Amino acid sequence: MIADLDETIKKLLTTEIPIKNGEIDVKFDQPKREWSARLNKPTVNFYLYDVRENATLRRHQWENVKPTNGNGATIRDVQAIRKRTPFRVDCFYMITTWAAEPEDEHRLLTRCLLALFRHPVIPDKFLMGAMQKPPYDIQARVANHDKLTNPAEVWSALDNEMRPSVSYVVTLALDPWTEVSGPVVRTYTLRTGQADNLPKDTFFVPGGLASEMFSLGGTIRGKDKKPQAGVEVAIKGTGLFATTNEDGRYVLGTVPAGDYTLVVWSGDSKPKEKKISFPTNEVQYDFEI
Repeated sequence: MIADLDETIKKLLTTEIPIKNGEIDVKFDQPKREWSARLNKPTVNFYLYDVRENATLRRHQWENVKPTNGNGATIRDVQAIRKRTPFRVDCFYMITTWAAEPEDEHRLLTRCLLALFRHPVIPDKFLMGAMQKPPYDIQARVANHDKLTNPAEVWSALDNEMRPSVSYVVTLALDPWTEVSGPVVRTYTLRTGQADNLPKDTFFVPGGLASEMFSLGGTIRGKDKKPQAGVEVAIKGTGLFATTNEDGRYVLGTVPAGDYTLVVWSGDSKPKEKKISFPTNEVQYDFEI
């Protein structure tokens, strides 16, 4: 991913400065004295000196992923897929320019900064390799006042003469997680009571107070088998009400054990009813309207 970021930066500068016929080199080397002595043309160098997680953008949570077939089309009602959100990582570059004359270096640095300032978010057209189709925008910050606060120490460590150096920070999304899939769950049971030895023993105390509550869901389809969005669903006499989403799905709950009537209607159409009971072995309640 970081190697693809290097190629992305190079493509952005080549296009935006612009750089034609290789008249200017874009490199990503450590700018030591022996390296700079070998340069034979004007060069913009991006030295990656640090990589660390962006704690401000950290989101340790799960997200739903819509399953698709090989052609990218969404497969509905087959399985549920979840995945942890990616890590956000800041890549810290030090930008320097190199030329035979200071005026040329300063002119090249100005053109480079103008190109980077125009793109606080790197456009998709410049993204290379694994950076294509990112889950988040690729944000970039140029010349932050709190970065490279003591460049003299950097140049001393590199054993080279000090020169103008500008920070460039790019935030990437690195995804080390795998997807977790399972059956779609729309109906579930919530049991509450008293237990003496949690989490080792999950049994309730015999004779203690215990209760069960049930939540239910399903999918509403038309006669053409396509999911129907915006359909009203209710459990008669309970006040529980829901509207189906773009996938035709709904969730209602929670209710205690007993017999109920599920009502479904859309617009001015005649409501349809279905008798349901809890507890039950039925995993979901689907309708065709």
